[in-house]
Amino acid sequence: MLVLEEKFDGLVSVGDMGYLDEEGFLYVCDRASDMVISGGVNIYPAEIEHVLIGLPGVAESGATLDVDVLRRELGQRIAGYKVPRRIDIVAALPRDDNGKLQKREIRDAYWSGRSRRI
Repeated sequence: MLVLEEKFDGLVSVGDMGYLDEEGFLYVCDRASDMVISGGVNIYPAEIEHVLIGLPGVAESGATLDVDVLRRELGQRIAGYKVPRRIDIVAALPRDDNGKLQKREIRDAYWSGRSRRI
């Protein structure tokens, strides 16, 4: 995984992360600001999100979900160290007027009331 430099072939990056395949095609996967470091290992939330969205009942539809089932299903599809230690079930995720997920608001809500952010 590489962090795109400020300019990559004339394009300006905002901390996007990606990789080049054997043919030289660029695949943008995530943002560096979203990466989590746990136990010295880089974890990319986009990978976890991709698996979660494919699980039965996972949607913004008010479905009843079991955290233990989600954790077990994730553990069967991704490495154990990537399975979140904490999973919160929420009714809806914050989105802007264009429907884009507001990850900053989610992070701010998580860190609210804590003495330090890591």
